[in-house]
Amino acid sequence: MSGFTRPAKKSLGQHFLHERGVVEKIILAVDPKPGDRLVEIGPGQGAMTFPLLDRHGRLTAIEFDRDLLEPLAAAARAHGELELIHSDVLDVDFTALAGGTPLRLVGNLPYNLSSPILFHALDHAAAIRDMHFMLQKEVVDRMAAGPGGKTYGRLSVMLQAWCEVTALFTVGPGAFRPPPRVDSAVVRLVPRPRASVGIADPAGFAAIVRDAFGQRRKTLRNALARCCDEAAIRAAGLDPQARAEQVPVAGFVRLANVAAAADPPG
Repeated sequence: MSGFTRPAKKSLGQHFLHERGVVEKIILAVDPKPGDRLVEIGPGQGAMTFPLLDRHGRLTAIEFDRDLLEPLAAAARAHGELELIHSDVLDVDFTALAGGTPLRLVGNLPYNLSSPILFHALDHAAAIRDMHFMLQKEVVDRMAAGPGGKTYGRLSVMLQAWCEVTALFTVGPGAFRPPPRVDSAVVRLVPRPRASVGIADPAGFAAIVRDAFGQRRKTLRNALARCCDEAAIRAAGLDPQARAEQVPVAGFVRLANVAAAADPPG
């Protein structure tokens, strides 16, 4: 696996993937096909970039670290056509980048920015076909968690409402340079068709989920006082005395829709 090496920058939370077997498992999971619009977030030293180019021929990569741009571009010439975008991924308009062809996102995300990147991708879910990300295992556990436990929270509900979330496999610290202090995991997210999501007011839904989990020990009646009253909670088939971690994703969707019907956005 050809590439180059540069010291990781601690300030950017860089941990460069280097283990070939892990890279091959990720590419097998992505399984790119002709015509796919692949976009890699944070190519780093190209551990996934160059094998993806070998397999697919074309790739767009978003890299914030200016010092990596020239080495990436130079090394990529032997593998395929690499379009590099120098930007903070949170500033990238995925909908505009897609240009009508749904994106397939892939990346080893910086762990200190993983949640903001996931929420940013959700904002553009209609322009994204799927996502395959390497994240801290603890975050993947939260993303895929079901109701009833401490790992189930705002991230679980928001992602599962809009996407099918599948934890794929765990990756140990030794697969990276420098090795992180935690295990990592690869997750697949497939955005659901907007019509099947069934959320009438996305902003209202997000506000209800945020408030519900803002103070987890509070009952729904108390935690959601700003968003909806007890009658709305009951109308959604929920117990006002329940806590957020006990409510399934579908319950939050029902509650948000009851609230939206009572107070239409606008």
